[in-house]
Formats: sequence, structure tokens, C-alpha cells
Amino acid sequence: MTQLPEKCLPPGRHELLKEHLMTEIRQTAIQQTETPARASSVRKKWLRPAFAAAAVATAVAVTLVVLPSSGGGANAQPPTEEAVALLEDIALAAAREKVPGDIRDDQFVYVESKVGYTTHQEGKKAKLDPLHKREVWLSVDGLHTGLIREPDYGFAGEEALKPDLPLYEGSTNYRNLQSLPTDPDQMLKWLHRVSDGGESEDQNTFVLVGDLSFEGLMPAAQSAALYRAAATISGVVVVPDAVDAAGRRGVAVARVNGGERQELIFDKESKRFLGERTVAVEDLPDGQKKGELTGSSAILERAVVDKPGQRP
Repeated sequence: MTQLPEKCLPPGRHELLKEHLMTEIRQTAIQQTETPARASSVRKKWLRPAFAAAAVATAVAVTLVVLPSSGGGANAQPPTEEAVALLEDIALAAAREKVPGDIRDDQFVYVESKVGYTTHQEGKKAKLDPLHKREVWLSVDGLHTGLIREPDYGFAGEEALKPDLPLYEGSTNYRNLQSLPTDPDQMLKWLHRVSDGGESEDQNTFVLVGDLSFEGLMPAAQSAALYRAAATISGVVVVPDAVDAAGRRGVAVARVNGGERQELIFDKESKRFLGERTVAVEDLPDGQKKGELTGSSAILERAVVDKPGQRP
């Protein structure tokens, strides 16, 4: 299971994971008496499985086992032909992306984004936070201290990102991503091994595809394999018109889970990743209504720099 420092996670998503854990705790007794179909439908938010362990430690000190389910319903269906075709186009575009060939271990991947996520507090209605700027500097080899700046969200506006040691199979630093398979079937096996935390293997995998597309840098061959692997995930569909947090219109591959549709948005022409969006597809228990936006992001810049705090 991938385990990155919790402060790497946008605060809205960290709150989301804590609320997810509390929901699981509240539902434990219910799951003992309800039918399997109802028990497996406990809502999972826009999960970032890579950070589940950190969220568990922060939320409460309790041992909890979450059993995976098949996903059920529409998500049991294979990906649509339209989604498979779009992901192949995205993979072809990813294979043409040029990544610097002389990246050093002591350098950092810089990602600037605009984000706004739903935060959850026990006993209160969920709230979609205003869009705000976020910057991260991620160690190329995972062994150097990086940096996060997100002035609208505590920790004095910035915080050091210390190495999460020892490194592990699911580490998402650039050096580890370079070592991943370029064959889609083998990439899918890797995604299955390192993703965890949601209610189904397919959902875990789709979320991890979003993680790897968002903050980080994927080598071209591995990126192409990633999207071809994504084309095998059940329940994946196309949203023809989606808007990222920067207002850019694109086309999205999407999957519904727990009453929300997670969309990975790409430029309609270049097929370059733009950002993510989640939309409620039904009225949600925390007060959000069908059709409301529950999360949004946009990648504004991605580059390799020499030190934390340096901008391209």
C-alpha cells in the first residue's frame, strides 16, 4: 500500500479521508446486521488511497478492517468503447511527451496547481472550499527534503516534505516511476498491488491513476502504459465536456463511486492532463445535492528545478 506523508495531500482531501474513516467506524455495527448489498454501499469519497494510513493515524486510534467489494451496479460494467478509444489517444499523446533526460537525483519536481476540495467536520454540513493556489517541490529520488506551499491552508503557509523512508514499491518519486513497467498489463498489476483503501480494486486503481496524473512527473513510456491500463478498469466512461479549476474546458474519463463522479480532465486537442473534478450524481448524506461540484483542481505548471522554493 502506498504511504506518502499526509501533508503532501491537499488539506481538503486529508479531511475527506478522516471523514471516510469515521464513516467506516460508524457503519461497522450496521454492516454486521445489514444485507451484503447495503453494507458494501457505504460511501467512499474522492479517496486518495496513497494517504489512507496517515489519515487513519490522524483520525482515531482504532483497528478497522475494510473489506473490498466488487463495486456493483454500473461500475461492474466494462469501460465503454468511447472511453477505451479516448484513453488510447491519451496514451499516444503521453508517449510523445518530452521529459528532460538529464534529471539529477538531487533535483525536484515542481507542480503548481489551483485546487478546491470539500472539507468534512463531524456533525457539520460538508463545505466546498474556495479555489486557491498550491505549490509542491517533490524530491526526484525520494531521499531529499521537499516543500509544500499552500498559504490558504495552515502550517504557516509552507511546510517541509521530509523523505518517507524507507522507500517502497509504491513510492511515487520520479526515480521509482522510471522503473515501472511500460507494458500495460504489467502496469495494471503494479497499480493493483500498490493501491488500497477504497471499496473495490477498480476504484482504488482509478484513483491511483488520478494521483499519478496530478502531482508528480511520469516518464513518457510509463505514462502511456498507465493510461492503457486505465482503459481496462470497469465502469470508466467519457464526459464530453468538463471544466477544470482554471476554467479550461476539456474531455474527461470518469468513474462513479459512492454517489460521486470522479473526472480526469484532458485537453480535447493535445490530450494533455488538465486537472480533476468530482460531481455529486445523487443527493449525498453530508448535505451536498445532485449536480453540485464536490472537488476541483487544475495543473498550472510542471517542471524540474534545482531546489525547493525555486520556480521555473
